[in-house]
Amino acid sequence: MKIKKIVFACLSLMMVATMTACGGGKDNANETLVIYSPNSEGLVEAVIPAFEEETGIKVEIQQVGTGECIKKLQAEKDDPVADIMWGGQDTHYLPNKDLFEEYVSPNDENVIEAYQNTSKVASAYTLDGSNLIVNKNLIGDIKITSYEDLLNPELKGKIATGDPTNSSSSFAQLTNMLLAKGGYDDDAAWKYVEDLFTNIDGKISSSSSGVYKSVADGEMVVGLSYEDPTVTLVRDGAPVEVIYPSEGTVFLPARSGIIKNCKNPEAAKKFIDFIQSKECQDYLGENTTNRPVLKDVKMGDVMKPMKDIKTIEEDSEYVIANRENIVERYKDVFTKISSK
Repeated sequence: MKIKKIVFACLSLMMVATMTACGGGKDNANETLVIYSPNSEGLVEAVIPAFEEETGIKVEIQQVGTGECIKKLQAEKDDPVADIMWGGQDTHYLPNKDLFEEYVSPNDENVIEAYQNTSKVASAYTLDGSNLIVNKNLIGDIKITSYEDLLNPELKGKIATGDPTNSSSSFAQLTNMLLAKGGYDDDAAWKYVEDLFTNIDGKISSSSSGVYKSVADGEMVVGLSYEDPTVTLVRDGAPVEVIYPSEGTVFLPARSGIIKNCKNPEAAKKFIDFIQSKECQDYLGENTTNRPVLKDVKMGDVMKPMKDIKTIEEDSEYVIANRENIVERYKDVFTKISSK
């Protein structure tokens, strides 16, 4: 862990040097921007120090799961504690527009058109893809190339997953597998979900980080996770492999929004501008395990080329409109399994 932190500290200093050479203000020394975020340690360490150096704005970051973020914003609606929610997807922002200020960064016009901030409350900064993570020391001769392979009886109780009712990455996995297996309301797809969670055997992690960490630490054989932290583990030499399900992977934009009536709205706008800037996006593409959202950004070799991954496209409008129905149907499935 110390080696990892040193690496990210060095990368962040490199980013600072690049961005301060382009200009930046330090007339905000008395400002403290409070951010709620489910983002990985790697992304936080890559972005926050550079933002602080570029702007002179101090950051207090509270790492909170996406579902918990929304609950906190609802509870604090009359007196917001945080200024920014940094993380989550359209399914979290669009049904909760009343929790966020409208702001579209001037840099948003450089975002790939499909991921631009058309809602005016949710700005994209990276693309997250659902994938599987496998412990190479534990998997033995078991083949895992697809969602279907997770139904192998030899994996019962050895599959890590988060809770789709609270975790954005786990909900994304749920909708990904439903789409890959026939559709969001397809009975055969939901039968697959039932069979999978029967094989999971009640091993539900309390956080998305708990999923990939349990696989890397050898507690579980395979996990339903997402690209950024799992590719980081591979890059850092952990005994794991990242698998993109052969049925297809959905890539979704990770979003950030300014909290309604926050105490530091101008600093919050600068943060949105920063994470969508060309310098920040190029840095993320070249030096981290995050896929940028800007057009024509630089990319390093650590990420598998998108052309080599079978992708499928989520019907975001349907998922947003039917999120509660999907969650309730999952709860019914989980209750049915638990009662056996």
